[in-house]
Amino acid sequence: MREYLLTLCVAAAVTYLLTGPVRKFAIAAGAMPEIRARDVHREPTPRLGGIAMFGGLCAGLLVAAHLSNLGDVFALSNEPRALLSGAGLIWLLGVLDDKWGVDALVKLGVQMIAAGVMVLQGLTILWLPVPGVGTVALTPIQSTLLTVALVVITINAVNFVDGLDGLAAGMVCIASVAFFMYAYRLWYGYGLEAAAPATLFSAILVGMCLGFLPHNIHPARIFMGDSGSMLIGLVLASGAISITGQVDPDSVTDFTGSTRETVHFMVPVYMPLLMPLTLIAIPAADLVLAVVRRTWKGQSPFAADRGHLHHRLLEIGHSHSRAVLIMYFWSALFAFAAVAFSVNSSSLLIVLVIVALSAVGLVVLLLPRVRPRAPRWAESFVPPRYRRRRRRLAAAAAAAEREMRSADRPALHGSTAVGDRSRLPERRPERRPVDSHS
Repeated sequence: MREYLLTLCVAAAVTYLLTGPVRKFAIAAGAMPEIRARDVHREPTPRLGGIAMFGGLCAGLLVAAHLSNLGDVFALSNEPRALLSGAGLIWLLGVLDDKWGVDALVKLGVQMIAAGVMVLQGLTILWLPVPGVGTVALTPIQSTLLTVALVVITINAVNFVDGLDGLAAGMVCIASVAFFMYAYRLWYGYGLEAAAPATLFSAILVGMCLGFLPHNIHPARIFMGDSGSMLIGLVLASGAISITGQVDPDSVTDFTGSTRETVHFMVPVYMPLLMPLTLIAIPAADLVLAVVRRTWKGQSPFAADRGHLHHRLLEIGHSHSRAVLIMYFWSALFAFAAVAFSVNSSSLLIVLVIVALSAVGLVVLLLPRVRPRAPRWAESFVPPRYRRRRRRLAAAAAAAEREMRSADRPALHGSTAVGDRSRLPERRPERRPVDSHS
């Protein structure tokens, strides 16, 4: 665990330190597109944040390769090299798109090529445990098609949800934390070394997102752009492919005792392939709804619009920060519910907790105008909008008093209003000289 934490911290630190210089480079390079009708921000903001995130990925893999335990992952598996090859190709595509723009079909083709490069280097799905059937071996064609489809869908799902400050990075970070918990349990809890690459990928991805978030939270100083959103989508898909296609279900059977329990235990990993990812169910749902909505209107599925879930949250009255927090909540609910289901699916308490949290989320979602108030002891630690009304009234009274004082001051250079006679100085009557002869 210490080596994973070290790798995570290195990836986060490198990403955080590189984001500042990358922002200056993006401004100098002119990677600040004009404000579009579907954009939420009101000022031109530089992109190319994916450059810093790619640096964090490379630093994390470099450090992991020189650690005693994690170094075995590079010696026994070619998956880290496959990830770096595919990530480099998709990152280069994103940089070109952030600066000059790339056609949607060209991006789709390069995404498929990047997935194919990873398949050629061994990062692919070899088999699937199907509930009620058992382990199903895939042919090379089936394996390639399923792997490419999962990579492309995940990349575009993350790219579609990247519409608010800190939204994509935060949601992927939450999904990666949940995925790390599941993969780490497979490796150390069941002794499956094949789960080590997925555990490493998720730890590095958490570091990349945490390092970039301080620069990207509202109001964002820099956007990750397609170079960042497609990159983190590919890393997340690589972890799911690794743990799904490389972990032999027969090895899990030695611990669970039966094939049925093994398939049931592995269901949370195969659910991501079907949805396509339970861990990013919200971006996946947004992707499906966007494709259906645009196709129904006769538009291209890649045409941009303001119909995404985060846009709808803003339209019903939620603030920018609150909309992001709501999306965080639902992502965490889906991701950690899948992990809890894999640990103990027969527990009634888990189901009740999930139902209760879903009810709380629905209440918060449907009451956008209700603004929580912090207790008095915590008012100094929260933003002013969450403080009590008394402080607001005191500030308004102070402002009104200042306005009255400024109004009582005499105007300069005879600029007093003609109609306001009360502020004019009194005019003394003139004294006529006394005529002594009269």
